[in-house]
Amino acid sequence: MRFCTVTLGCKVNQFETQATESILISRGNMQVKAGEGCDVCIVNTCAVTAESERKSRQAVRRMKKLEPGALVAVCGCLSQLDNSAVERLGADLIGGSGGRSDFVNAVEKLCAQRKRQIEIGPVSIGDNSFDRKTMEELQPGALFSRPSAARTRALLKIQDGCDNFCAYCIVPYARGNSRSLPLERAAGYARRLDESGVKEIIVTGIEISSYGRDIECGPGLVDVVREICAAAPNARIRLGSLDPRVLKEDFCGELSTLRNLCAHFHLSLQSGCDDTLRRMGRKYEASFILDAIALLRRCFPDCGITADLITGFPGETVEEFEQTLEFIKSAAFSDMHIFPFSPRPGTRAADMPGQIEKSVRRDRARVATELAAEMAEAFKVSQIGKTVDVLFERKRGGHWIGHSGNYLEVAAKEGGSRNSVLPVKITEVKDGAVWGQVLTIGG
Repeated sequence: MRFCTVTLGCKVNQFETQATESILISRGNMQVKAGEGCDVCIVNTCAVTAESERKSRQAVRRMKKLEPGALVAVCGCLSQLDNSAVERLGADLIGGSGGRSDFVNAVEKLCAQRKRQIEIGPVSIGDNSFDRKTMEELQPGALFSRPSAARTRALLKIQDGCDNFCAYCIVPYARGNSRSLPLERAAGYARRLDESGVKEIIVTGIEISSYGRDIECGPGLVDVVREICAAAPNARIRLGSLDPRVLKEDFCGELSTLRNLCAHFHLSLQSGCDDTLRRMGRKYEASFILDAIALLRRCFPDCGITADLITGFPGETVEEFEQTLEFIKSAAFSDMHIFPFSPRPGTRAADMPGQIEKSVRRDRARVATELAAEMAEAFKVSQIGKTVDVLFERKRGGHWIGHSGNYLEVAAKEGGSRNSVLPVKITEVKDGAVWGQVLTIGG
């Protein structure tokens, strides 16, 4: 069977697509690029915002046009939440956000039968994501990549689901409650990835800060990160998005002792105004985040701190937006991901009073983005003269390109090599690009 895949959304979706690919390849199926002629197109959808839902629908339609002779199998959050909408798009097989092994079995069966079949949910028709009590264990796709394939970085999913139920977010309904991969299994996968030559492991999940809360007297996030770092001593370990509430003295202090943990922290922030945060259902105040950021910088000098931000949330006044801008200036993030609010049907925020015009939401996103760009430039300039370890990933325009532990993209004119981690002295920031000189050992 020849198959192709399309993935929308977050790193968890990327991990799950890679795992699906590895299962299919291990059974003798052949992966090809879309448009090269295949038997089935697998589309892993996202539904975190109305825009991502639109893009997911568009991807299904595009695959049906690009591969008119292929069956289309759809899985992910959109099909979990609204399988009837996916069916109307003409999907031949509909799975959910879990049960990937069952989904793969259904894909192979469908291709063998070559007839239309609708299978909703990972276990049975009508599956409810909140009925899932344990995390489905999937092996990292990087463990099944061809020996000649690049082993720069790999994703390791340690957690699924979310218990926060923020006003703007549909994810808990698509993924269910928080569930954790047992610590020893997470460490075991990290060890295998390290032994396979992977240079960087990204620890991901829907809400990794909740790791272990579903396990009675179980470990927490700091425990699993410690074990992953110990199990993969030759790889850099990078954390996925964090809830700011986890950033306390003991947590940050413990992480600071881990030699191979990247000094980069991405915060699921969303706003810098207390009133807006309360309407969002976020369970912290802006002052707590500023204290947490200061703590990170004490424990990890020169760390990169990035964040997500939503502009134009229902009820956000001009004054509230100005408070958020002042907060951003105080936080001095090294980079930000900024999105105008997108009302997602099925969430509390979609029906809240005080909905803001799309043009205003976009204008505020533009203003915040311009401020974030200034901060990003300032962070880059602050690194001039410092030496950072860079994982080189590719060559572009005759220059080697890679990322530092604190998540700067760094270019070197010479001395780099693919999939190597080398010390680089930052020498210049020009037109937004960070340039450095690869140092010899002891240089």
